[in-house]
Amino acid sequence: MSTFSLDDVRRVCKGRDAWWTVFLVDPIAIRLTRQVANRTSITPNQLTAAAFALGLGAAACFALASPGWLVAGALLYHVGFVVDCMDGKIARLKGTGTVFGGWLDFMLDRVRDTLCAVALTGGQYARTGQAAYLYAGMAILALDMFRYVNGPQIVKVRRSMRAAMNAAMREAAADRPRGRLEAPQAGREREEEPEGELERLTDADLHRAFDAHFPWYQRVRRYLLQRRVRTHLVSGIEFQMAVFIIGPLTGQIIGAVAVAGALLMFFELVIIYKFWLSTRAHTRLLAELRQVRPMAAAGPTRAGQGLAPAAEPD
Repeated sequence: MSTFSLDDVRRVCKGRDAWWTVFLVDPIAIRLTRQVANRTSITPNQLTAAAFALGLGAAACFALASPGWLVAGALLYHVGFVVDCMDGKIARLKGTGTVFGGWLDFMLDRVRDTLCAVALTGGQYARTGQAAYLYAGMAILALDMFRYVNGPQIVKVRRSMRAAMNAAMREAAADRPRGRLEAPQAGREREEEPEGELERLTDADLHRAFDAHFPWYQRVRRYLLQRRVRTHLVSGIEFQMAVFIIGPLTGQIIGAVAVAGALLMFFELVIIYKFWLSTRAHTRLLAELRQVRPMAAAGPTRAGQGLAPAAEPD
């Protein structure tokens, strides 16, 4: 059996993650992952199932509704989340990850969170008779659905935008004299570059408008990334922890839902705003790149000039 070190486990951690995971979960999950990988034959899918079982236990505690059971439910939910963070690490560490395992992890997480939301708010409604808990439950489910639809869809569209930009840049580079291409707004002529560098370049161009509006953003982003923390500071994970751990532990369930939900929506709207700016830049840059081919076919009349810098979006 292979012997893995803590450094081996750290190397398979995600390059960016939620701050709750980085600071409050991974310090435990990394050490547990090493022990499980070195001393057992437990599979990632078995860990996923164990995490789901702990989530069901948390939901059962939430449904009982009394303060003591709420605390027990919060602790079970956190332990389940720690175990849930181990399955991916084991899969990457041992190379045993599967497409089915990724699907199973995603689906069981959604079922767990739905059951916990219904049990937590339904149990409090049954105990107190306050309709506000029912509204809180609907808000949890609606926000959870929104973030899991919004995020993947934006990622999907961004990938298609990058692919279109890369294809247009290669076509323009192939048509220009000596294979040289100046990217729109890049400010200097560049040699035709490999795919990874082109992706970096197009990302920089697409985000230029957002960075111009918020010049401090890149400094904050670099600071957080050095610590593996993503700039989406209140994501689904922080929202879940506020609702299913902080709320039950403090007895302020409605308050936790309201505050965490508002912060989640704020950061989601920031992502949507940044995405909207990048789609406008994408449309403009594609039009500029497509102008390169007719000019190149007409001859090197503007060789060395490249494309004129485009104006910022209105």
